[in-house]
Amino acid sequence: MKLEWSCKKFSEFTKQEFYNILVARQKVFIIEQNCNYLDCDNKDEQSYHLLGMDKKNIASYMRIIPPGISYKDASMGRILTTSKYRGKGLGKLLMKEGISLARKKFKISKIKISAQSYLLPFYKSFGFVKQGKEYLEDDIPHTEMVLLL
Repeated sequence: MKLEWSCKKFSEFTKQEFYNILVARQKVFIIEQNCNYLDCDNKDEQSYHLLGMDKKNIASYMRIIPPGISYKDASMGRILTTSKYRGKGLGKLLMKEGISLARKKFKISKIKISAQSYLLPFYKSFGFVKQGKEYLEDDIPHTEMVLLL
């Protein structure tokens, strides 16, 4: 499967395009993970949004957050592959694309994430290292991780 990748700022999306992103995020993080949390956290407007599209369907997505918003360093979040597209290696493609874009956009030496703890091996495969102790975020175990570029 060949995805069409696009990276846009919040202001570059149509209302419908961003609505579709919110639907995908809510399906994955609120419905599938049975987690009540406020998805709209005032970071979308300042972030870049990376999409892997299969025709008109969102297959994978992440938010790339500039330094100084979530952390002193750049960050990535809301990383997902929609249910129809899981098991095809799209998460790996998304991460590679996201890391590359973050480097280019921000000229940075470090990316920090708050990873769901069960995904530590996945993020370690890209060079992220665990930083600190596990903690609960929205009742889901998380661990901060850092990638030195």
